[in-house]
Amino acid sequence: MTSRMRAIAPLLAVLFAVLGVMTACSTDSGPGSDSDVIRIGTEGTYSPFSYHDQATGQLVGYDVDVANAVADKLGKRAEFVEAPWDSIFAALGAGRFDVVANQVTTTPEREAEYSMSTPYAVGEGVIVTRADDDSITALAELAGRISAQTATANWTDVARKAGARVETVEGFTQAITLLKQGRVDATVNDSIAVYAYLAETGDTSVKIAGNTGATSEQAFALRKDDPSSTTSTARSTTCAPTAH
Repeated sequence: MTSRMRAIAPLLAVLFAVLGVMTACSTDSGPGSDSDVIRIGTEGTYSPFSYHDQATGQLVGYDVDVANAVADKLGKRAEFVEAPWDSIFAALGAGRFDVVANQVTTTPEREAEYSMSTPYAVGEGVIVTRADDDSITALAELAGRISAQTATANWTDVARKAGARVETVEGFTQAITLLKQGRVDATVNDSIAVYAYLAETGDTSVKIAGNTGATSEQAFALRKDDPSSTTSTARSTTCAPTAH
């Protein structure tokens, strides 16, 4: 077993246990429900959750492993479709894929619009600044500063509510680039993503300056009331009222 798989083994054990009892959103799959493919929408640029291995070019990561495990539990094959985060829900609505697996934070707004699975991960927000900048150590100190964030992420709301001026970027990599160039003052993101970036790159030009004090629960998102057999089957296996 690889170190990455060892790291997610506790998650998979919990996930399989949950899958065994979750039927709250079950619907009749109807004729043709034996499709052997579930299309999974994911970003492909958000390490360590969904990204490409530099050595092999293969799509890998925490969410990729979980999605593959769910598909395997269903007796189906996961087919991954990559899309930028800020257009991923539009692509889900347009039917490009059946489910989003990309650290989707559960919010009341998303629960109203999508079928959300039971959460499979919990994230903690951190503030990242340049290593030589000691002027930001807490969320309140983002007020009036520029923070690089994707347009629709949960952490963007955290930064904006703290009074930061948001510079919209396509993803975490671009946020770090703008930060290192001095074009923004900070970025707020999931601690796991930041720690993974620091460990993988050895970048000493940026640092975790503080915690936001906010946490979030991540889940799969599916279209509501979708009559397609694949989505109905996926919903019946992964969908349940989320815990708060």
